Amino acid sequence: MLTKKLGLAGLWLLLQLPNQVWANSSEYWSLQEYLTLFPAQQPLSQQFANRVRQPAVPLQAPLAKPVSIIMLTPDQQVSDYWLRNQQSLSKRLAEIGVPFNLHSYASLPATAHREQEQQLANALLSDPDYLILTLNSQRQGVLIDKLMTRDRPKIILMNITTPLKHLRNRQPFFYVGFDHKDGTRLLNKKIKELTSSQANYLMLYGTRGYVSEARGDEFIHLNANEPYMNLSQAFYTDVSAEKAKQAVLQTLKAKPNINLIYACTTDIALGAAAALKQLNKAGKVILNGWGGGSAELDALAAGSLDLTVMRMNDDNGVAIAEAIRLDQVGKNNLIPQVYSGDFAVIDRQTPKAELERLKDYAFRYSN
Repeated sequence: MLTKKLGLAGLWLLLQLPNQVWANSSEYWSLQEYLTLFPAQQPLSQQFANRVRQPAVPLQAPLAKPVSIIMLTPDQQVSDYWLRNQQSLSKRLAEIGVPFNLHSYASLPATAHREQEQQLANALLSDPDYLILTLNSQRQGVLIDKLMTRDRPKIILMNITTPLKHLRNRQPFFYVGFDHKDGTRLLNKKIKELTSSQANYLMLYGTRGYVSEARGDEFIHLNANEPYMNLSQAFYTDVSAEKAKQAVLQTLKAKPNINLIYACTTDIALGAAAALKQLNKAGKVILNGWGGGSAELDALAAGSLDLTVMRMNDDNGVAIAEAIRLDQVGKNNLIPQVYSGDFAVIDRQTPKAELERLKDYAFRYSN
C-alpha cells in the first residue's frame, strides 16, 4: 500500500553510486559486444531485419499442425508495448499462413516471484512449442536456467537483446526486442541538445533489474564525465505512476533546481507529468518518455512530455512470427540469435507528417 510520505527507508530506495549498480552488466554481452565476438551474426541480423521490414510472404506449403505459443508478459501497465506485440505476432502469422494457438498470461511489472512461477508452471502444462517471456530480475534468470535444461518448449526472450554469458553455446531460441542501451543513447543525445548539457536531474527507475540498469544506469554512465549533468536523486518506483508522482512531488519541493526528470518507462513518465502539472511546472522541467506508445504520443501532443524514444513497435511481433516461420520450415540457419528493432527520437518539434509516417509503420499491424 502506498505511503503518503516518501522516505529513504520506504517503498522507494535511493540509488547507490553508479559503480555499484553496474555490477549486473557483467552477466551478459551488450548487443555490440555479441556481434563483434560472433561476426557471422552480423549479416544474418541484417538479412533478418530486412525480412521483418518487408511485407509477409505466405508459406508455399501448409504446416502439418498448428504451432502452440504461450506468452508470459508484464502487460498490466499503461504502456501498450506488450499488447501491440501480441497483436502484430498474431496478424503476421496469419498473413504468412502459419496456423497457431496463442495463449497469454498477464501480470504487473512488480508481480511477486511466486505468482510468476505459478504462471510458468501452468503454461508448461500445455506443452507449448514456443514460450515467450521476459527477463528482468535474477529470480527470473533462475527460472530461465531451469527451462534451458528442457528440450521443449523453445524459449523466446522478449524485451531483451543482450545474450547471457553463462549460457554459452546453449542459448534460448531467440532474443527479441529494442536494445535499451541503444535507445538510451539516442535519448541522451537529444536531452543534451535540449539542456545544453547542463542539468540537475532526477532519475526515476522502474523495478530493480535489467531494464532499470540498461535504461537508467546507462544514462547515468553516459553523463558521468559531464561536469554540468548532475544526478540529484533517484528512486525505484515499481513502474507505478502514483509512486513516480509522489517521488517527483517530494523531490522537487526539496530540490527546486531540478530541471530534468529522466523516466525509464511510460507509466513513470505519466506519473511524473501529473506531478509537474500539480506543481505548475509543466513545460519548466524537461521530461522524457521511453517507448513511444499511444499514451506517450498523446502526452507529447498535449505538452506533458518533451521527448521520447519511439520503438518501431510492431517489428517485435513480426520478428517473432518470422523466426517461428523459419523454424517450422527447417530454415533455422536464417534466424539470428538476436533481433533488435529500430528507434526514432521524437519531440514537440517533430513535424506532424513525419510523426504520422512513423506511427503508420510502427503500428502497422496493431492499429
